Amino acid sequence: MDSKKNQMKNIFNKISIQSIVIGLIVIGLIVLSISGFLTPLFNVGLNPLISSQSWLSVRFLSFKEFFTSPKDMATLRERNAQLENEVSQLQSQIIQLQENLSEAQILYALLDFARTNPQHEYVAATVIGREISPFLQYVIIDKGSSHGIRYGMPVVTQQGLVGRVDAVLGNASRIQLITDASSIVNVRLQSAKVEAQIVGSLTGEVSLEMVPQDVSVEAGDVILTSGLGGNYPPNVFVGQVVSIQKLENALFQTGNVQAIVDFTTLNAVLVITNFQSVDITPLIP
Repeated sequence: MDSKKNQMKNIFNKISIQSIVIGLIVIGLIVLSISGFLTPLFNVGLNPLISSQSWLSVRFLSFKEFFTSPKDMATLRERNAQLENEVSQLQSQIIQLQENLSEAQILYALLDFARTNPQHEYVAATVIGREISPFLQYVIIDKGSSHGIRYGMPVVTQQGLVGRVDAVLGNASRIQLITDASSIVNVRLQSAKVEAQIVGSLTGEVSLEMVPQDVSVEAGDVILTSGLGGNYPPNVFVGQVVSIQKLENALFQTGNVQAIVDFTTLNAVLVITNFQSVDITPLIP
C-alpha cells in the first residue's frame, strides 16, 4: 500500500511540475509576444500563409472577372444607350416647350394689341413660308379667302406695320412686306408733324423720302402711317429715323429708317379685316 501511495504521489508531483513548467512557458511566451520579441518569428511563419492567401484571392477575382466582365460590359453599354436616348428625348421636350412658350407669348402679345386697338377687326395668322429671293420681300400666311382675307388688307404685329395682302388663295395669302422694292407707304413724322413716304429696296432696307427741306428731322424720330393714299389706316407704328441727308440742291430730304418689325423672325401676324384699301391711282393727274 505504501509503495502505491508513493507511486501516485510521484505521478502527481511530475504532473504538477509539468503544469508549472508549461504555465511558465506560456506566460513567458505571452510576455515575449507583448514585448514584441516574437513578432519576427510570427512574420516568418505567417507571411507565407498570407502571401498564399493573397495570391489565391487575386487569382479567384481574375477568374471571376474573366467570366462576368463581358456580361457587365454588355449591361453597361445597354444602360448607357438607354440614358443617351432619355437625354435626347428630354432635350427634344425642352426645345418643344421653349417653342410653345415663345408661340404663346407672341399670340398673347397679338391678342393684347388687338384689345388695345378695338377700332379694327383682326384675323390672326401664322407665317408658313418666306420668299427666298433677295429681290422680293414676301411672306406666306396660313389664312386666305375662306377666313375673310381680301387683297389689299393691311397686316400688322403687336410691334407695328408689316405690309399688306398681295395675293389670296382659299387657305393661304401672300403678304408684301414694307421692305419690298415696290412698297411705298405714306407716313408722318410724329415730332415734325409732316407727311412723307417710306420706300423699300432690293436690299430690304427702308428709306425715308419726300421730306420737305425746311423740316427739322432728327435720328430717333418716330414714324407712323398717315392714312393718306388709301392703303393703310393711320397711326400704325412703322419705325424710327436712323439718319437724315439734306442736300443743298435737292427738293426733299432723304433718310434711313429702322423698321420696328424684325422681319427675319416674323412668325405670326394680324390681318386687319375691316379696313378696305382704296386705289386712288386713277384719280391722280
